[in-house]
Amino acid sequence: MKAEQIIPVIRIFDYQKAIEFYIDWLGFEMVWEHRFESRSPAYMEIKKDGMVFHLSEHHGDATPGSSTFIWGQGIVEYHRELIDKNYIYNRPGIEKTFYEAVSFTVNDPFGNRIIFNEKFDETKHKDLNFNSIH
Repeated sequence: MKAEQIIPVIRIFDYQKAIEFYIDWLGFEMVWEHRFESRSPAYMEIKKDGMVFHLSEHHGDATPGSSTFIWGQGIVEYHRELIDKNYIYNRPGIEKTFYEAVSFTVNDPFGNRIIFNEKFDETKHKDLNFNSIH
């Protein structure tokens, strides 16, 4: 077997809060949304720069408080972009990890964590002062 794509399902509890966090702040775009009836829970797919998530309001679809670990590039720039948006509920720090990565974690309004990582490159990241980046 060869996996073509892995898509985490993330449990959400409030549609508007999910849109504020994932679309407005993190910059994902809505691909599609489904509801069985007008007043039933939402299930949606969002994407950004090669990342795809399914967000579900359905009980039992996913465990609240889960973590999604992402390897990528441009983590420092993305972190700065998020900080510059001045989102009142989240101002993640950035750090160099023991596994030789530049990393930051965001916590969604439902207790889930998304951990963004980029392999540490001494040439690219030499001027970073991790204590001063908030």
